[in-house]
Amino acid sequence: MTQRAVNVPLALSGLALLGAVWWAATAGGGVLAQRFTPQATLGSLAALLQQPDFLLHVWVSVRRVLAALGVALIAGVPMGLLVGAARSVDIALSPAFQFLRMISPLSWMPVVVMIFGVGDRSVLFLLAFAGVWPIMLNTAAGVRALDARWLMLARSLAATPMETLMHVILPGVVGHALTGLRLAIGVVWIVLVPAEMLGVNAGLGYFILDTRDRLAYSELLATVVVIGAVGYLLDSAARRLLRWWVPA
Repeated sequence: MTQRAVNVPLALSGLALLGAVWWAATAGGGVLAQRFTPQATLGSLAALLQQPDFLLHVWVSVRRVLAALGVALIAGVPMGLLVGAARSVDIALSPAFQFLRMISPLSWMPVVVMIFGVGDRSVLFLLAFAGVWPIMLNTAAGVRALDARWLMLARSLAATPMETLMHVILPGVVGHALTGLRLAIGVVWIVLVPAEMLGVNAGLGYFILDTRDRLAYSELLATVVVIGAVGYLLDSAARRLLRWWVPA
């Protein structure tokens, strides 16, 4: 029996246990608890997945996350290369980076709204701000972990700095950058829902507020299930990409 065949029943048993806890927590409760039962939630989920408008909300959220991760990669990888390669830069900038990293992205909401206004630009900034730090730190760690013999070999072959960067450093840090990307996906996906409550008119965060205002509690919990499922799929895609680049 392959390892995959062993893992699937174990994973399903974990989900079954979670479902049993969910059922036990809502069984025998009052009217409000009955709206959160697995049966009511799954019924609402089946109905929502047949609505094009709801699928549009899902797509808008995924698109924002992918755009923010792209911005985080564009900013985080060069910063990580610089911090990892130059110790003086690391000493000079690391305290500032650590200071900024420890500030919750959601703390910037009022400032961001005043600068960019409500809408996609504010959400994109908050998501990119949340995702840049794991990518930068892991890229820097990858630079520091490079085998010094590779760099010596590049110098002995009279490689230019650009050739060393393209053919030695970047291939050597891709695995670390992908690990940072996977961590960034988790952080960005968590920040997404409250960030989408900044006056936008589409997205899963917006839909959560809409279900609350309509008192559609089973739809609210069904949306929470979708948020968990889509986040899991994004993480799985990043994990597969990492395994493809760095085989076990």
